[in-house]
Amino acid sequence: MPFQLEFLWTDLLIYLLVISVIVFAFYTLRHEHLRVPWRQVSRRPMAMASLVVLSVYVGLGLMDSVHYRPLLETQKQGERVYSNEVLSLLDKMTTLLRTRLEKTYSAPFAIQAYTKETMEYPDGRHAREYPRLLYGGAHLQDPGERMADITRRIGQATLTGLALWIPLVAGFLMLWRERMESWRQAVLRLCRGESQVPWRTIWVTTGILIVLTLNAVSLSQVYHILGTDQVGQDVFYKSLKSIRTGLVIGTLTTLVMLPFAAVFGIMAGYFRGWVDDVIQYTYTTLSSIPGVLLIAAAILSLQVYVGTHPDSFHSATERADIRLLFLCLILGVTSWTSLCRLLRGETLKLREMDYLQAARALGSSHVSVMARHILPNVMHIVLITVVLDFSGLVLAEAVLSYVGVGVDPTMDSWGNMINSARLEMAREPVVWWSLASAFVFMFGLVLSANLFSDAVRDAFDPRLRK
Repeated sequence: MPFQLEFLWTDLLIYLLVISVIVFAFYTLRHEHLRVPWRQVSRRPMAMASLVVLSVYVGLGLMDSVHYRPLLETQKQGERVYSNEVLSLLDKMTTLLRTRLEKTYSAPFAIQAYTKETMEYPDGRHAREYPRLLYGGAHLQDPGERMADITRRIGQATLTGLALWIPLVAGFLMLWRERMESWRQAVLRLCRGESQVPWRTIWVTTGILIVLTLNAVSLSQVYHILGTDQVGQDVFYKSLKSIRTGLVIGTLTTLVMLPFAAVFGIMAGYFRGWVDDVIQYTYTTLSSIPGVLLIAAAILSLQVYVGTHPDSFHSATERADIRLLFLCLILGVTSWTSLCRLLRGETLKLREMDYLQAARALGSSHVSVMARHILPNVMHIVLITVVLDFSGLVLAEAVLSYVGVGVDPTMDSWGNMINSARLEMAREPVVWWSLASAFVFMFGLVLSANLFSDAVRDAFDPRLRK
């Protein structure tokens, strides 16, 4: 094989999470009481538009979670030798962005360097000028053609995007239109939004994303559309690579948090007495300790272990991945207390219900009562908390990386981009695009997650459900 698959710890947990989501989806389809709130979510236009955007983020994150080691061209006596560099499927698809390195900073869509350099001419004279970039706009003979070239490429990519979007909509209409309904009536019904599911919003959002994607692909082939950083790396590529880090922090932390919160919260509310006192004392004590101090202590301890055991990690990617996993663990351990309080209070109310009293009277065990009668009735609280905490965890990674106790400095993340932007904003002239790029990509993910979580909260909260 021309490659060797590499499974990082976070990759395995992501695969487990994807399998769990698929199983939960099939379980939901078989139970009407679970389909009802999700059906209500699907009727909200903003929620479905946010879901389309989130799907793009998740797709990019999953592509960046398929890692491999490429086969080296030079082999030892017929033995296959693989590179120590760990790449991902997203790296393969963005090879041009990854390999086209400039000398240093360059502005978005620039064809010249951002600062002047001393240039020597063939006649021996020296001058301070802005040199041409190695790759950005290298296809242009005259710098004055840049705006015309950008406009032409935007127009072509937009028309191509519309040419791809229109057949998709036509294929959807072929399956969606009702029996004996003409094409004109189906198109009018779609344009007016006359359906329970907001298909108009979904397809408009999809069309915008297709056009933006093709524009980004077309322009990034010949320009650095978001500029380059201090070492000349494409900022657009770094922003795409940071998506996986944000998703891992937001999702894998949930896998760590849920068992603690669900088990301890339900046990405290069900058993009461000394069990409740011990669990309350535990999470109250944990909540009183500043979370940043716990995270800093854990990360510094991990750094000491990595420094004293370098042979345990075969590549820099593995070292960065184990730090990311450790950060998810410590965030999960320190963030389960609020959900535990909510589940305890709800369980205190549920344990007095008649059907629970009947189950205990008929001889059901404590484990059976908690698993079959209490847990399904608190799942709406769990789901609401999970989707609401996702955006907070993504922002937490940025803050922790900013103060130096987040992910590994060699790992691409929005927090590291914001951290490096501190010094860039103090330069003259100001290098603003790294901070702006991290803000735009993070804003898109957090805003979509918040809008979708609001719809999920309204649908699953019994007090708000219509």
